[in-house]
Amino acid sequence: MDGRPWRPSIEISVSARFHWNPDTYLETIRAEVPRFDELQEEAVKAVPFAPDRVLELGIGTGETTRHLLAAHPDAWVVGLDSNSEMVFRLREEYDDIQLARMEDPLPDGPWDLVIAVLSIHHLTDDQKQLLFRRVREHSRALVIGDVVKAEPQVTPIDLATDFPDTAEELAQWCGGEVTWRADDLAVIRASYG
Repeated sequence: MDGRPWRPSIEISVSARFHWNPDTYLETIRAEVPRFDELQEEAVKAVPFAPDRVLELGIGTGETTRHLLAAHPDAWVVGLDSNSEMVFRLREEYDDIQLARMEDPLPDGPWDLVIAVLSIHHLTDDQKQLLFRRVREHSRALVIGDVVKAEPQVTPIDLATDFPDTAEELAQWCGGEVTWRADDLAVIRASYG
C-alpha cells in the first residue's frame, strides 16, 4: 500500500451479486475469484491440528466443509449461514446446518476450530472484532480464508456489503498470523490454547 486511500478496482451492484443462488454459486465464484479452489485448500492446510468439533461460519454450498472433511474425516461440523436457500439445500447433505448470522451468538461450544472462508469480509470492522472476541472465548483455533484489501484488487467488491481489511489487520484483531497470501486473498490462523 502506498499511502493512498484504498479503493477497490471493481464495484458491482447488489442486484448483480451471485452469493445467494445455490445453483450458480460455485460456477460464478470460481469465475470471479480465480484462486477460489486454492484458497479452500490453503485454509484447510492452515488448520493447526485434527479438530473434533468444528463451527463453520458462512457455510454456503459446503465447499469448505467438503475440503475439511476430506482432510479430517472424523471431524463433526456445524455450519451456519444466513441464507435460507443455502441452508435448505445443504441440509440435504449434512445434518447440522443452522440458519444464523455471524453477528448472532455462537452455538454452544467449546469448539476445536472455527473456520470461515469468504464470509468475514461481509462484516464491518466492529463486527469482526466482536466476532473474534467471541471465537477466542469458545474455540481453540480460528482459520479465516478471505478477500482482503490489496493491489490489485482482483475480486469484485460491492461497497454496500463487502468490507475487506488488510490481512495484517485481520491477523492483529484475531491474534493470529497470515499463513498464505495470493492476489487479494489471504489465510489467517489463530491458536488460542
